[in-house]
Amino acid sequence: MAGLYYEEFAVDRVFEHAWTRTVTEMDNVLFSSLTMNVQPLHLDEEFASKTEFGQRIVNSLFTLGLMIGITVNDTTIGTTIANLGMTDVRFPKPVFHGDTLRVQTKVASLRESKSRPDAGIVEFLHTAFNQRGEVVAECRRQALMRKKPKG
Repeated sequence: MAGLYYEEFAVDRVFEHAWTRTVTEMDNVLFSSLTMNVQPLHLDEEFASKTEFGQRIVNSLFTLGLMIGITVNDTTIGTTIANLGMTDVRFPKPVFHGDTLRVQTKVASLRESKSRPDAGIVEFLHTAFNQRGEVVAECRRQALMRKKPKG
């Protein structure tokens, strides 16, 4: 498996994810349309041009999903059982079409699962940065992770 097992994580370990992604207009319009989010800040350039942003902003739920998605190859691909929750989600700066995001992950905590002896809970702190190094998204995520198979 490419992902790490519960025992392979350590508190305070930091991952500087190599993958980056430039967010496109298509990403924003398609995601907003697929999720039936008709907010004109995402879809209507004329409306958005008259706001404090001066242009459309990227749907924050797309940004959240992209931030977590970028982390998967280094951390959880094939070894996660389920996401248990996401808390402390913040979007300190907007994301615009053409912004390129990179992500850093820190392991905040580890604990054994009380109900599943084959799993543990890893708490991640994810932070997304734009090409100027500005924080555009943060969240705390709890994931139920597989332990190494016995034998």
